[in-house]
Amino acid sequence: MKQNYTIIGAILLMALAFVMAAYLYNSQQAETQTQLVTQNAQALSKPYSPRKGNPEAKVTIVEFLDPACETCRQFHPLVKELLATYRGKVNLVIRYAPLHPGSDQMVKILQAAKKQGKFWEVLDLMFETQPYWASHHQPKPEVFWTYLERFGFDVVQLRQDMNTPEIERIVKQDIADGQQLGATKTPTFFVNGKPLSRFGYEQLKSLVAREVDANY
Repeated sequence: MKQNYTIIGAILLMALAFVMAAYLYNSQQAETQTQLVTQNAQALSKPYSPRKGNPEAKVTIVEFLDPACETCRQFHPLVKELLATYRGKVNLVIRYAPLHPGSDQMVKILQAAKKQGKFWEVLDLMFETQPYWASHHQPKPEVFWTYLERFGFDVVQLRQDMNTPEIERIVKQDIADGQQLGATKTPTFFVNGKPLSRFGYEQLKSLVAREVDANY
């Protein structure tokens, strides 16, 4: 019996050590990312970046996303919910982080859609149909074109615009800014320049709530 208690105690100590190590790791990661933001504040957003919500809001969520990222898809309605909860007090800025092979084509489509005033509609469609064109994190942009055609988007114009040097520069700039800010995973969130101490929706929700309380 005594031996069993010893084994259980050892397991509990190992579990506690793991939790403490994870906590310290996350804290160090957040601290490092905070330093990166301080040093590269201009990299958080650009004039061309898609925005949603009140442009005069005192709280800004910056999200680096990849349309082929399943977690980005799961967070998409949750971020919308935050904007609705704090209507007028929070705005959202989207940056591109095409980490999966082929995702660069998807973000070019998004930026081309922005030129037509259809960014959010196309982003919604990408996430709605993601299981079909990006199953198992393997984007197949050519499959997504069939959905664009089916829902009546100006596909000819999109194809022309997405291949312009202007959009190529925008995508490269977002990738470079993401690297400067330590956005190595998607989605990566910053709220008024603050990274999440730990990744998760509740953590994002809490950080947004704290910033709203501090600014209103």
